[in-house]
Amino acid sequence: MRILLDAACDAQRLYLARALTESLNSVETTDALRHAGYLLEQEPFDAIVACAARRETFDELLATVKALRAQAPDIVLVMLFAHASPAECARFLRAGADACFVQPYSIVEISERLRILERTDTSPAPPCAWAQLDPATREFRFTNGAHAIALTRREYLLLDCLLRAQGLPVSRERLTRYVWPEKDDAEPGSLNLLILRLRRKLGASHAPPVIQTLSRHGYCLRMPATSGPDNGDN
Repeated sequence: MRILLDAACDAQRLYLARALTESLNSVETTDALRHAGYLLEQEPFDAIVACAARRETFDELLATVKALRAQAPDIVLVMLFAHASPAECARFLRAGADACFVQPYSIVEISERLRILERTDTSPAPPCAWAQLDPATREFRFTNGAHAIALTRREYLLLDCLLRAQGLPVSRERLTRYVWPEKDDAEPGSLNLLILRLRRKLGASHAPPVIQTLSRHGYCLRMPATSGPDNGDN
């Protein structure tokens, strides 16, 4: 899942970004929710997780939540509060938030709630018909019953990004941001090595899917029956 995380506090933003990333999410961060509208115009996100530390900012945040809901009606929007009453949480829910958590909250619960909200949303592309990723076991599973493939965290994120494209090409830049969201400038060869390693893993499976290189367009994931000639391994 591609998440936009907003937190004004550097320590909280770093902690939450690491925790959400460890839960197999790709996380982009910002220190002001008002910047979220611009970031949503630059690339697609599945969810926004916004932190609210002080009650005196609630009125401004409510207006921003309403604006974001109008701009992106299908995005999952979760609020995290240091302190908030049930009535205050209800105001944010009425403004367009999908869920509210008040400290002490659990990252595990937040991650699972995000996945449930994403599954119940009817707007995203339909799930892949022949394979799926299991976040609980970090495995790539085939719907035909073939054996599951164990993945590293970055392999999981790479396949997640490719599967979401539904067979369409994904640029190198987007894949790099998705897989290495914590790095401003990942090594150019890191993506090549990751794809090479993942191709070997997939190649060991029965009727493996193909990570196809599309010159000037990036990469796409296809089953052999629907994939054309490969243009290279990088």
